[in-house]
Amino acid sequence: MQRLNGFFSKTRIIFFSFVLILLVAYIAFSYVKLAFTPPAEIIAKTEAPRRGSIFDKNGKPLAVQTNFYHIAVTPSAVEDYEYFAQSLAGVSSLSAQHITAALRSASSDFLYLKKKINTDQKNAIEAVIAEKGLTGIRLDKIQGRVYPENTLASQVIGFMGDSGQGLSGMEYSMQQVLAPKDGSVPSSGKNIFLTIDANLQYKLEHIAHAAMEETKAESFMLLAAEADTGEIISYISLPAADLNRYPSSSVSEQIDRPAVLAYEPGSVFKIFSAAGFIDSGKVGKNEIFVCDGEYHLKSSGGERAVITCLGSHGRVSVREALQYSCNEGIAQMSEKIGAEDFLRSLRNFGFGEKTGIELPSETRGTLKSVSDKYWSFRSKPTISIGQEIAVSALQIVQAATALANGGIPAQLTLISKITDADGTEEYRHVPAFKKRAVSKDAADYILSCMETTARYGTGARASLDDISIGVKTGTAQMLDTETGKYSTTDFVSNCVALFPVNKPKIVLYIVVTKARGETLSGRIVAPIIGDAANVIIDYLGLARGSAPSFAHSGYIRLESNSIPAIGEKLPDFTGTPKKLLTPLLMNENVNIIIRGEGWVVGQNPPAGTPVTKGMTIELTLE
Repeated sequence: MQRLNGFFSKTRIIFFSFVLILLVAYIAFSYVKLAFTPPAEIIAKTEAPRRGSIFDKNGKPLAVQTNFYHIAVTPSAVEDYEYFAQSLAGVSSLSAQHITAALRSASSDFLYLKKKINTDQKNAIEAVIAEKGLTGIRLDKIQGRVYPENTLASQVIGFMGDSGQGLSGMEYSMQQVLAPKDGSVPSSGKNIFLTIDANLQYKLEHIAHAAMEETKAESFMLLAAEADTGEIISYISLPAADLNRYPSSSVSEQIDRPAVLAYEPGSVFKIFSAAGFIDSGKVGKNEIFVCDGEYHLKSSGGERAVITCLGSHGRVSVREALQYSCNEGIAQMSEKIGAEDFLRSLRNFGFGEKTGIELPSETRGTLKSVSDKYWSFRSKPTISIGQEIAVSALQIVQAATALANGGIPAQLTLISKITDADGTEEYRHVPAFKKRAVSKDAADYILSCMETTARYGTGARASLDDISIGVKTGTAQMLDTETGKYSTTDFVSNCVALFPVNKPKIVLYIVVTKARGETLSGRIVAPIIGDAANVIIDYLGLARGSAPSFAHSGYIRLESNSIPAIGEKLPDFTGTPKKLLTPLLMNENVNIIIRGEGWVVGQNPPAGTPVTKGMTIELTLE
């Protein structure tokens, strides 16, 4: 029996050894067959499901499906490296030396000699393979992406990687729409139509590039949205990456600034603070606050702080505080409202929360709470003037839609509609709105104040001759990350506009970061707002003409063709252009100091001050 068992054991060993030899032989045969099979037979016959395309709102293709090929090589199956390299050099755009070196230095018996060649290159290489009888080479077909407009709106469109997975922008955030996958089973993708108009985007990008060059800025943002629908019709972030060369682009070109960057907006923020003050009923529209250039704060513990103004603005109402961008006036107003009520108003505008736009990595910004350990006695007045708070460009635009819509913010969107592969519409954007931020009365009043600012204040250079526009400018010092203090050279210069004022159709917001030379927003950003607004108005066919003013209460000085006379008391020079100030320099009884260019936005001493011989009068122009 023992002998019989030994016999069967040897038989089993021989049998399994034979099976193992057959298996190894089969694998070797399959490997050799694969290496020597012509490329046309290697390429998979089953096509991967089509990825959806991305279009602008009018159907202009921005991201479309295409096929690319990788040149795959098995070095051990290449009979003659030198002959192989010489044969491929002409059609692969690679040198013979590079090909030979790649084959000899390969860490395994497989390498991609070159990735993502187009169909024309693939056909040329196949012809050489057949003609020269090359072995050990195949062409792997992969799905790829072509971006016909290169850098246009590149941060919105995004980029798809070699694996078919979106890596940024809509390509990433809408991956499941563009390339649906249920478990392990993919299906044909949907087409996404953006709200962006590519033709308008192109025109505004031209303005943006010119502004970048003129201001020598580090970066530039422009957002234009329909106020009553929340649809963003232009979205610019510069510098921008060429999506067809995305892997070689810089981080600065890839970053989606309007969505992911949070910064202190400065005086632009005052319109939202003031709206909350008026809405609370604690600050009256005609209530007067006195600005002497410095607002002194003192904590219960005796700590002191000072908020400064560009000048002494004298007696100011809410309208005039916004017109002159008066820090002290706004800070004084903030003391009349409770901190919780103030913060609640700002949250209702959407600050401190994501807007919900269809883009990845959107920031919430930063809005302190009273319980925050960093909250101090100066936080409320400081936040009211746009400091100690961080916002995104998208948040500013969303908040501005509330002023345009009688106090109710619109939900921002970048998607107009979605269709299936055959063009059947599956989704179309319907305007949606968030909860009320402020009353209609407060929103309408602030809108009228913005019109005043555009006509006679810091936003005068954005004013349009034949259509009404409301504007607020802001220039904020940036935090120096090395010292932890505010920089004396780096600024965020920004400006928001709504037009036409009587029934706002468009919200336009521009941010210039780290401009060199002039940095005041009223001087460098307001003119760009005017240029961009004119382009949008003409492109959309908005009515021009008499530019009717928004009805409002409150005194406004109308521009005159003559200089206010200096009598016993100083007149109000506000709104006077520089060219009309020249005669004042000939007055021997007073000393006139003129600072800046444009129109008078501030004076010291204020209007109504008794005139004395030899007194000095400072006039600030923007």
